[in-house]
Amino acid sequence: MTAKETIIVENVNVPGYTSRVDAQKYTAMREAILQVTPPTPPGLTAKEMLERLKPLLPPELWPSGEKAGWWHKTVQLDLEAKGILVRDEQSKPLRWRRMA
Repeated sequence: MTAKETIIVENVNVPGYTSRVDAQKYTAMREAILQVTPPTPPGLTAKEMLERLKPLLPPELWPSGEKAGWWHKTVQLDLEAKGILVRDEQSKPLRWRRMA
């Protein structure tokens, strides 16, 4: 049995905290998030983002979309921590967009 490759993720809400996640799932979710999230305001809510990216996810990694919400939030927080996504703090509900 071989060990799965992992990747370190950050959390914008907890600076300095990192964890390791499956690299294959992280990469697939990252690509889907970046594909559906616009670079211009108003951006997308978390619900809108998840609805749009689910059809792009490989079914072998997320059978029936299982745990896609957890992965979406984990990758979204990491991309925020890395400055790739930006959160509009003034909108209700919160909205995100890609950095241009």
